[in-house]
Amino acid sequence: MEENLPRHEFWIDRGGTFTDCIHRDPGSGELRVLKVLSSDEAPIQGIRALLGLDANAALPECEVRMGTTLATNALLEREGCPCALLTNEGFEDLVRIGDQTRPDLFALAIEKPAPLPEWTLGTDARADADGSLIHPNDRELLHHRLRAVRDAGARSLAVSFIHAYRDGTLERDAAHIAEKLGFDHISLSHQVSNELGLLGRTDTTVANAYLTPLLTDYMHELERLLGPDRLRMMQSNGGLVDASAFVGRNAVLSGPAAGVVATAAVADELDLPEVIGFDMGGTSTDVSRYAGTLERVFETKIAGIRVRAPMIELHTVAAGGGSICALEAKRMTVGPDSAGATPGPLCYGAPDAEELALTDVSLFLGRIASDRFPFPLKREPVRSKLEGIAKQLGAIGVPRSADEVASGFLRVAVENMAAAIQKVSVGRGHDVRTHTIVVFGGAGGQYACMVAERLGVRELVFHPYAGALSAFGMGVANFEWHGERDAGREPLRQPFPARWERAFRELEATGRSTLARDAGSGSSWQVHRSIALRYKGTETALEVGFGDSETMRARFEELHRREFGYVRDGHPVEAATLRVAVEVRDAKPNLPRVRAGTNGPERRTQIWSGGQWLEAPVYLRENLPIDVAIQGPALILDATGTIVVDRGFRAVRDDRDYLFLRCSEGPRSEVSADSAVDPVLLEVFNNQFKSIAEQMGVVLQRTAMSTNIRDRLDYSCAVFDSRGDLVANAPHIPVHLGAMSESVRAVLDVHRDCKPGDVFVTNDPYAGGSHLPDITVVTPVHDESGVLRFAVASRGHHADVGGLTPGSMPPFSTRLEEEGVVFEAVRIVEAGVFDETTVRATLGAPSHPARNPDENLADLQAQVAANEKGVHLLGRLLERYGLDVVNAYMQHIQDNAAELTARAIGRLSDGVHRFEDRLDDGTRIAVEIRVDADLMEIDFSGTDPAVHGNLNAPRAVTIAAVLYVLRMLVAKPIPLNSGCLRPVRIRIPEGSLLCPTRGHAVASGNVETSQRIVDVLLGALGLAAASQGTMNNLTFGNDDFAYYETLAGGAGATADKPGASGVHTHMTNSKCTDPEVLETRFPVRVRRFSLRPGSGGEGVLRGGDGLVRELEFLAPMRFSIVSERRVTRPYGMRGGGPGAPGMNLLNGKPLEHRVTAEVAPGDLLRVETPGGGGWGTPP
Repeated sequence: MEENLPRHEFWIDRGGTFTDCIHRDPGSGELRVLKVLSSDEAPIQGIRALLGLDANAALPECEVRMGTTLATNALLEREGCPCALLTNEGFEDLVRIGDQTRPDLFALAIEKPAPLPEWTLGTDARADADGSLIHPNDRELLHHRLRAVRDAGARSLAVSFIHAYRDGTLERDAAHIAEKLGFDHISLSHQVSNELGLLGRTDTTVANAYLTPLLTDYMHELERLLGPDRLRMMQSNGGLVDASAFVGRNAVLSGPAAGVVATAAVADELDLPEVIGFDMGGTSTDVSRYAGTLERVFETKIAGIRVRAPMIELHTVAAGGGSICALEAKRMTVGPDSAGATPGPLCYGAPDAEELALTDVSLFLGRIASDRFPFPLKREPVRSKLEGIAKQLGAIGVPRSADEVASGFLRVAVENMAAAIQKVSVGRGHDVRTHTIVVFGGAGGQYACMVAERLGVRELVFHPYAGALSAFGMGVANFEWHGERDAGREPLRQPFPARWERAFRELEATGRSTLARDAGSGSSWQVHRSIALRYKGTETALEVGFGDSETMRARFEELHRREFGYVRDGHPVEAATLRVAVEVRDAKPNLPRVRAGTNGPERRTQIWSGGQWLEAPVYLRENLPIDVAIQGPALILDATGTIVVDRGFRAVRDDRDYLFLRCSEGPRSEVSADSAVDPVLLEVFNNQFKSIAEQMGVVLQRTAMSTNIRDRLDYSCAVFDSRGDLVANAPHIPVHLGAMSESVRAVLDVHRDCKPGDVFVTNDPYAGGSHLPDITVVTPVHDESGVLRFAVASRGHHADVGGLTPGSMPPFSTRLEEEGVVFEAVRIVEAGVFDETTVRATLGAPSHPARNPDENLADLQAQVAANEKGVHLLGRLLERYGLDVVNAYMQHIQDNAAELTARAIGRLSDGVHRFEDRLDDGTRIAVEIRVDADLMEIDFSGTDPAVHGNLNAPRAVTIAAVLYVLRMLVAKPIPLNSGCLRPVRIRIPEGSLLCPTRGHAVASGNVETSQRIVDVLLGALGLAAASQGTMNNLTFGNDDFAYYETLAGGAGATADKPGASGVHTHMTNSKCTDPEVLETRFPVRVRRFSLRPGSGGEGVLRGGDGLVRELEFLAPMRFSIVSERRVTRPYGMRGGGPGAPGMNLLNGKPLEHRVTAEVAPGDLLRVETPGGGGWGTPP
């Protein structure tokens, strides 16, 4: 960097709608702000306007610091660079399959994110799990394949080989060939993300190749106009970097990250120890937390793409000025849909605007002043819409005025924003009440006081450039470089491996080299080494500063206790990732002093504050006095928005133009509410109960030992009322959620005398269980007097609970005892003390004991911890609303679900609808559905009796399948709960396949028969062709380990959409284990994981294709497969063709649909999963 040559500085945030520009004068240091409409030319237009130059004038010497949403928008809109992916043969479809899960659990027609690469190609090169070479690249063949995609139009290339994070030689070899063919850009996975996990690394590498050329082209054009060495870019990690080093994976949060950096700068300048950043715009609100250091995450999903890179931690909620406000039955909802800029809110006056938006609500309530709005705002269409909603509410017995309707939407929005703030504070173990909120974004000032009051926060800060704070963040950011290396899962003990020190030094050298050009004589260098640690056997790593092993373990356990509520004393800790951050720091710009204004208000107006209309003065921010309190209610207008000072707050402006809003009243811990149904509280409690279940799930997934729970996400968490009725769940596994109520009721029935501090465990299929590996932990919740009020529960699929075969999924079991150990409502925690002796005794049952009881024990402890999180969160809800209100809304939410289900039934054709299908052994599942207005009767009387094998589905599983279909019919974002069943009468013959008597084997009923129940229900209703109708259960192991997975297939087509390919359907949504993780943990090699072209049924709309999973065994072991649809093909609908049946093969020889066998090293198991049925007679 040139010294002693002052330059004009421009700090620019190019957003989706507006580009904010700040100019810092090289002589006076004066700052000026300008907004221009976003376009590729917007930064240059802003610079010229701030300097008063015409379109053709040369630009003076300047330095531009910029953040941009260009990369994010390119991902969202799939408008990146034409790119190809080169990977190992057998993994060409990895980015299309992803982790097998579907994005929307209850969507009838599944929509998967579009893949980024236009071309995928494979190479026969392969490395082993330790990085050693198995087979080199066929260089001639690879040259031919790469030339073909280059000639077809591929500009960039992503190269991602399995285990390349261990050794990148094969990737570098491929890159040498590609370079000679003229690719504009080549991304190598071991350089982009040097960590374990093929899918995450591949997605990140592809995103880097997809976005980097786009960014490079854009920056070259800017530098053509600015001159060389003028442009610095904001990265997702919150640090600046020279434009030449700005790449796709570091660009996806470029703009929002600068807002968090500015929030941190405000906190440091004002000596605020803990702050929340609150950035509210037109479509969403971003919240962040800062307490001396910027908090970062290292993997996130954006537009369906996993991106591994250090990123500022942000939590986004779909509550912005454009969020649509609507009435759903009796629930008043805000978001997630947005009116956008076109047609925009009603008050913008566009003739095609029809939806009420949050901006409309604020205008109606006087919380937006139009004085400085870019165009006139229209109030009349807003009033008309609100009165219409009030009339709708009156018609259903909930009389409300237009004022009350608007106030209700405002409150729902505030609750949503407050919940987002709680996730980054309370959800991480921090007391939100000790924080100050730094408010910015165009809409934040309208809601900030209400959000603060809701949370008990006492102080809000508005920066002088709050409307352009992300642009200001560019000016106060440091230059940063972040790098990582895999730590090899080495145990945390000294002496540390010598390669760690080498890796740290190499990373530091790379960072210093990258940032050297931006270090001046007055700059200071900061280098921070850190390490990501986790308990051995888990996957959730927590980052700590690098030091001695004792200090690092202590810090790790401190973080673990704060986030998850417990530690595992004496359990081994291992190192996952080594990280280095290199920073170049320079002096920060100072805010200029300002003069006191004229003191007086411009006018007076009416605003809604504190639940009523009040008269309020309207001030211009620049006319406020200095250090004089302005009592609320009041409106303060700055250049970019309206700041509402609500009743109970006072505003003070200081001589640097900071605006402080402080609460002048005592905190209110309890909210005034009654138990009668209220449309606002119905939505609030709907979200609160769901959030509790979600936060329980986070604790369980991040602390479990089992691969099934931790990686495959085969678990569910839920909240229940005192009767055991399901109230709300997180969107986990449908077959769990529908059946858990039966388990909770059974536990509460057996233990009527349960006490506070008691926890119970059950997996009994004849008392609400599904199959034995699915273990449910139930925690009753009592009030202060010891009366049972609620329950929380978590169900997780344990890797093994004994039985005939490893993984506890024996294909040929005929009695329940052959499938593993049974917990029959066993008390495992009494008065808060975990009873390990009883648990181990049950797991060690003499007939077929669990093979790894230590892992079962660890997973049970994780489930107990998850439940404890739920108990704590319910306690906080009680503190706020009181027992009567919380109890009442547990019922109101179920009532609402019942009403919406009845409406959905009412949309079906009246009459009798019949359908039947047969399992591969010929067993019949039959259903008759009678629809009469908004009531439904489901009768399974034609179903065959229970079988001698294990395809029997416990009654709870059958109910779960029915509940899933009902929730699918509703097609609205409501919790799956017991209310959905109220308009439905269900008849299941005792002793049938769908309600077997005690003692029958059930291992496959939960996973296979449940899928076929859904098929016959959808077939009877004529809603969809059959999906694959199986979970393709595969287990393998020996006396030392057990592994279980389910495999996705094709989805059935519907009247509107073709079926999705390679995706889990209906009663499961578990992830597949990443190929690298699988090979690292178990003696197997994944030879193929690909789609199965042509397996979807023909039709006007085709069924989705199944997939192929091929494993090579590297050690002697036993495997088992439990599958269906190998004989009976997935049916088509309305003339559509059936999907192809699945196939199981060992060393190329067909196997039965249910099989168990011993294998030797070198044996190849291939599973080809069924396709979905087609829709409509093909032409």
